[in-house]
Amino acid sequence: MHEFSLVMSMLDLAEKAARADGARRISAIHLEIGALAGVVPEALEFAFEGARVGTMAENARLEVTYLPAIAYCATCQSEFELDNRFGIAVCPSCDTPSADLRQGRELQLAHLEVEE
Repeated sequence: MHEFSLVMSMLDLAEKAARADGARRISAIHLEIGALAGVVPEALEFAFEGARVGTMAENARLEVTYLPAIAYCATCQSEFELDNRFGIAVCPSCDTPSADLRQGRELQLAHLEVEE
């Protein structure tokens, strides 16, 4: 389960940022995760529950925004949402394949809510 190592890295980054701002606790961690990031939501939540014990985020909420995979069709000059989890992008309007993925691979710590 690679989600545990992702959570450990995320908690480390969050604690460093919180300490740099002089915070005592982290009350919420906000993540953005793309549809093609390869993260299993249930495994991420399970890993967070265990990994946060003894950290500044021990009582924190995990808020996740899941972003759809979006590709660009050069033929139609428009963006479209992928309808599969494999990253295979074929324009629904003209059936042209596209390798121009504009969104969907994100895995980032968006922001923190902290208590001073």
